[in-house]
Amino acid sequence: MRGLLERARRRSRDDRGVSMLEFAGFLPILLVVGMAAIQLGLVGYGINQAGTAARAAARAESLEPGTGAAAGRAAASGWLDPDPAVAPGGGGGDTTTATVTVTVPSVIPLFEVPAIQRSATMPNDD
Repeated sequence: MRGLLERARRRSRDDRGVSMLEFAGFLPILLVVGMAAIQLGLVGYGINQAGTAARAAARAESLEPGTGAAAGRAAASGWLDPDPAVAPGGGGGDTTTATVTVTVPSVIPLFEVPAIQRSATMPNDD
């Protein structure tokens, strides 16, 4: 009985660093999953900001021509580097269309996020 007890004690002492080793092996996976979640959040934020900026640019341009690009830049976060393009839309010129392109920074190395583009069309206020 005593020999069995001694073997069990020795075995429990031998397993001391195993959980730390398992954690160290799993840590890179946890970091990549965390960074991917942050990247998805940034992409969602970029989509939201591009849509908001496109609506603001189209509305401002439909109310007062020449003000759409400035309104589009002001409506989006500056670190996304918004690039609004405003043009009269439709065949008869009854609408104004604005397209805003934003650049979302990459959090994960070697993973490039394509530019996000959103458009909005507003009726002209005549």
